[in-house]
Amino acid sequence: MNQPDPTLPAMPGHRLARGVSRMLRSMDHAVLTEFVPSRGLRVDVISMGPKGEFWIIECKSCRADFMGDRKWQGYVEWCDRYFWAVDCDFPSELLPPDTGLICADAYGAEIQRMAPETKLAGARRSKVMRDFARCSALRLQGLTDPEAFSAAAF
Repeated sequence: MNQPDPTLPAMPGHRLARGVSRMLRSMDHAVLTEFVPSRGLRVDVISMGPKGEFWIIECKSCRADFMGDRKWQGYVEWCDRYFWAVDCDFPSELLPPDTGLICADAYGAEIQRMAPETKLAGARRSKVMRDFARCSALRLQGLTDPEAFSAAAF
């Protein structure tokens, strides 16, 4: 009898994020999930590439998930490239054609359409870089010393 994989995320969106993160890591990107670039915004995946470029990827598990998302346009101004990640059964014609498209599952992903590049302004890039570094360091410390502070700190 097959046992379920205990490392597999239960939520479909988290499964997509895992596959996207694996793909990005294979491209030498540093990856964070559930990142807050600005108050009121929380992106599913953000990555920093080897040249300091930032990509944001929003994972959509179904049509209703996409149709209910009203904040995504606010995410575009916090990255150099913006992508949607969906599974192979998602109706991709719903997604704006001027954004990137990634087909993903829990084990990997593939870029179907490269997102257009819109370079971040210097001051915005500096803020994203600092916040990305701080969030990464706090999460790492939380893994190595979970009793040092509460999970709400990051």
